[in-house]
Amino acid sequence: MEVHVLRLGHRPRRDKRVSTHLALAARAFGARVVYFTTRDEDVEASVRDVVERWGGDFRLEYVENWKSLVRSWTGTVVHLTMYGLHVDDVIGEIRSSERILVIVGAEKVPPEAFELAHYNVAIGHQPHSEVSALAVFLDRLFQGEELKRDFRGRYRIVPSPRGKRIKVFPSEEECLRILREVGVPEKVIRHSIAVKELALRFARKCGADEVIVTAGALLHDIGRAVTREPRHVVEGARIAKRLGLPEEIIRIIETHIGGGVPREEAVQLGLEDKDYVPETVEELIVNHADSLIEGGRKVPLSRIIRKYVRMGLPHVAERVLRINEEIKRRCGFDPDRDP
Repeated sequence: MEVHVLRLGHRPRRDKRVSTHLALAARAFGARVVYFTTRDEDVEASVRDVVERWGGDFRLEYVENWKSLVRSWTGTVVHLTMYGLHVDDVIGEIRSSERILVIVGAEKVPPEAFELAHYNVAIGHQPHSEVSALAVFLDRLFQGEELKRDFRGRYRIVPSPRGKRIKVFPSEEECLRILREVGVPEKVIRHSIAVKELALRFARKCGADEVIVTAGALLHDIGRAVTREPRHVVEGARIAKRLGLPEEIIRIIETHIGGGVPREEAVQLGLEDKDYVPETVEELIVNHADSLIEGGRKVPLSRIIRKYVRMGLPHVAERVLRINEEIKRRCGFDPDRDP
């Protein structure tokens, strides 16, 4: 089900705060788009900032003629008004539609809105705000499922019985700044950018978390600011913890080498006594993208396998092959054949 919202009659001087809250409620409760008939750069900037930080694909668009939008809408048009039919009496019928346009008025709504709508719907018949009306309507429409959506933003609340906890994933620009501030060589940064681009291609094909993959791929070699040895994964994790980066990023840093390093081999390499084996799809993707990038470009898996065999590391070659197969199994495509 796809839901769009039409904010009718927005007045920039009077309605800026309420209309911003309406747009944010639309986003949080499951709508994909909000249309405004009056341009307001402040509201637009607020919505864009929330989407950039908190995730999702919600957007604000402008329409010059709202009647044309309503008349051409391929789906059901719902007008929220306290004078309409009670939401509980019609929500079942409305829910059967694949595309829904919800009209929410600001100033006095013109009569055409009542006439053009397929349903005039009341969220109770007492005065209250249009923001609450939209939120209740969308919650009834989606039956609470919209509250379970994962927006995959850079900012993520960690539910807590008391206090406030939030995880913040750095943006691409912030990752590059971090790498340079801690002293990662530019050659390594260029490699990390190439790994990120390949890892993102993989992520999009299998529905992986692109925010985690982006930050993890860019920061996977942050420990190279300290050493080029395998221990750079330990040093990288230490730097990431000091910077307060999320655990998901720390795990990618720790698990990106050698197709994953099991506990028994970790000690021999001078690492801490634990497994460094990728488990999540994001960890697998970054690990494998790192394996497949040489000289800033993707190379065939067979070349990587031959390299490890020549180095006397057939066990690493086997692990790299296993990761390729695991991504095929989980995601339904062959990373080696991805152009």
